[in-house]
Amino acid sequence: MLLTIDIGNTNVTLGLYDGEKLGPRWRLATVHERMPDEYGLQILGLLANSDIRISDLHGVCIASVVPPLTGRVMEACRIYLKKEPLVVDAGVKTGVRIRYEDPRAVGADRIVDCAAVQHFYGGPACVVDFGTATTFDAISREGEYLGGAIAPGISIAAEALFVRTAKLPRVDLQRPPSVIGRNTTHAMQSGLLFGYVSLVEGMVTRFRQELGSDMQVIATGGLAEIVAQETKVIQIIAPWLTLDGLRLIWEMNLQKN
Repeated sequence: MLLTIDIGNTNVTLGLYDGEKLGPRWRLATVHERMPDEYGLQILGLLANSDIRISDLHGVCIASVVPPLTGRVMEACRIYLKKEPLVVDAGVKTGVRIRYEDPRAVGADRIVDCAAVQHFYGGPACVVDFGTATTFDAISREGEYLGGAIAPGISIAAEALFVRTAKLPRVDLQRPPSVIGRNTTHAMQSGLLFGYVSLVEGMVTRFRQELGSDMQVIATGGLAEIVAQETKVIQIIAPWLTLDGLRLIWEMNLQKN
């Protein structure tokens, strides 16, 4: 089995693949202070809970946008899983041609997502990732990564309203009864949810003008389903897109650990 790990600013997402089939998967909070031993024991606990032995693993593939944690998770894999992980970075074959001005500035997760979209859906495509940031990635008809747009994530916006105002509360992201909120909580939920739906619709329209009318829209990330329920512009919901891309990149690099 292959263990895939996506280290993000808010969550660490893990998934186990038996061949092409995605089995158990988990989302953990990203804790910057956690040490390699803590990560190692946590991973061992997740595997044990799913009746997976270390001997069942043949490799580990990692994408990370949190450099301080990358080395710690790698060390945890070496010590506790007895595996040398493949980390998606410069020099790793991804199958993606990057047209960004500085290819090294593109987050590994965005390239991994592009590899998955290229394989499963083809281009042209716009990938909307609802993570710590809300990102829009453009993939050409030939499967090239062209660039994209970055906006604050919904959770960041919600937290900013709570922190930077005197009277607004912290709210959960839920669909309010109507667009016009009748109380402060519903008004904030409306602004957050429907405001981001309009952001997505507007950006998709602009991306389509540049990529072509046959552009597909793929949504991923923890909040993808919530937003997708409110708009018709999202055609495909792929919550585990990054993990799928990590599996594909592992296979491209033919790791045999």
